[in-house]
Amino acid sequence: MSSIRFRKAFSLIELMIVIVILGLLAAIVMPSLVGKGEEAKRNLVCVQMKSIYNGALDMFKVNNSIYPSTEEGLEALAKNPDEDKYPNYAPSGYFKDARLPKDSWGNEFIYINDDSKVEIISLGADKKEGGKDEAADIKMSECK
Repeated sequence: MSSIRFRKAFSLIELMIVIVILGLLAAIVMPSLVGKGEEAKRNLVCVQMKSIYNGALDMFKVNNSIYPSTEEGLEALAKNPDEDKYPNYAPSGYFKDARLPKDSWGNEFIYINDDSKVEIISLGADKKEGGKDEAADIKMSECK
């Protein structure tokens, strides 16, 4: 009887084939994943702004019959800016622990109330007003 030997390792050719296949898969998958992180951050900012508007701002308006002014800003949702103007202000404010939310890049939101409509804005990834593409400002009114 002849003895049969089994190999316990891969040959260099087999390893090269596996590496080439993994490289091809990476080349196909990576372009579709690049940029998704920033897109996800922008989508999260829209969700945050709508949550502020539909949650804290609406509750503020229910209690006080008006939205805070632009000058009072979102800070008015954390601490009563004027006890005479807002006598029905919620005792604990409208944000948990009176902490103002920040956007995905750590910026504070910009709040504008021009009496006909309320707008919430994030300066985006570049943290500057304006910008294009991924660095563009994000406005609640433009969110889907």
